[in-house]
Amino acid sequence: MLMLRRSLDLIKGIVDVGIIVVAHVDNPARIEALNFLKKVLLWEIKAIVPTSTFLGGYYILTKYLRVPRLMAKRSLTRTLEVKTPAFYEDVKVETVIDALEYSATYNIESWDGYLISLANNFNADIIYSIDKDFEKVPGITLVNPISKEKMKEYYEWIFTLARKN
Repeated sequence: MLMLRRSLDLIKGIVDVGIIVVAHVDNPARIEALNFLKKVLLWEIKAIVPTSTFLGGYYILTKYLRVPRLMAKRSLTRTLEVKTPAFYEDVKVETVIDALEYSATYNIESWDGYLISLANNFNADIIYSIDKDFEKVPGITLVNPISKEKMKEYYEWIFTLARKN
């Protein structure tokens, strides 16, 4: 894929770690998550993916979903090797301070506060996530790119996996 230039005024949304996780483990919602992620990476959907989401994705995949470490690393690395303007590689101190403010104000995870801070930095109002916590933040539109039917199947899959462990 050719490296495309990212125009900051085009960015409409931020991609959360949950989408990365769903796209990188075999589960009922994977195809929908992969299709969405492909559109983001091809810059058909103007959203950024903080590269730090892959660190969180690795943690969730290996600790909670019991994906073997090497398999998780390989899968995530293949995606990270794509040349795309969608990857956002910078975490500034000011952004982290804003993230902590959002986290404290809205009683959400600090990671979610970071995504809100990024959205504000880029004048983007959409966060693509499977996490409903974003619904309580004014000015942010939560978009789950995975259908309700597939999300229901995904949560059933998670429940079954949890019972096995």
